[in-house]
This record gives sequence, structure tokens and C-alpha cells, in this order.
Amino acid sequence: MTNEDHQDHAAAGSLLLDEQLCFALYAAQRALTAAYRPLLEELELTYPQYLVLLVLWERGETPIKDLATALRLDYGTLSPLLKRLEAAGLVRRERSAHDERSVLVACTERGTALRERATRVPGALLAATELEMPEVARLRGELWRLAERAGAAAERTR
Repeated sequence: MTNEDHQDHAAAGSLLLDEQLCFALYAAQRALTAAYRPLLEELELTYPQYLVLLVLWERGETPIKDLATALRLDYGTLSPLLKRLEAAGLVRRERSAHDERSVLVACTERGTALRERATRVPGALLAATELEMPEVARLRGELWRLAERAGAAAERTR
């Protein structure tokens, strides 16, 4: 066993905070959300509201079930978010004409108009974080692989 292998093995069982993968992700997520905050304040949005609008701008009218799946949120978390967006006049909710059990969510005219102002957010965030596109692509790929593996691990323990 090389010294590097020994260090990797020791770190895997470490209880030191800075060696925890979950803490590094938590710290990065908090820092990234903080970097988004001033950009989204100009749009009068919170980060979770921005994510909802991203899905609606991409997909158009969407059933709440599909919106929850896309955002990896449960209904209890998504519902108040949609209520606030609806109160701000950015989205509307209505029962599906084809299936009254299904509720559809869509941007209002005001919500659709906000999209143009939001187009500057991704580039401004990259500039603020000084990340280059290849690095962003690499990180995103690694994070999606981690999410997939962690999700599979969680499923195995159920």
C-alpha cells in the first residue's frame, strides 16, 4: 500500500469536518447560493423560485408532479413556493381539463417577460466565480454522477 493509498483509506474513515464530502458540498452550495443572491434580488426572486421558473421557461405549462420531479422536491416544499410565485403574479396554477386530479403550472405573461432579464444571470455568475466553461462542465458532470450514486445508495437502504 502506497502512502497515498494509506492517506485515501484514512480519509475515507475520517471524522474531521474538512475531510467530509458532504460538508464540502454543503459549503459549496451555500457559497454558490450566496453568489446568486444579488443577481436574483434584481429579479425579486429567491434561488428556489428561480429554479421553478427555469423549468417552466424550458418546458412551458407543466404538471406539478413533473415540476416536483424535475426539481427533486416534494409537494410540501413545492406548494408554498408556487403560492409565493402565484402571489407575485409570475405563475398560474389550474386543474387540467383532461384530468382534474392533475394541476398544471405555467408562467403568466409577467413570468414569461422576466425570462429576458434572467438571461444575464448565468453569465454574471460565471464572471463572479471566475469559472471557465470547461471547468463548469466537468464539475456539473461529476456532481450529476455523485447525485446518481448517492441516490442509488439511498434507495438500497430503504
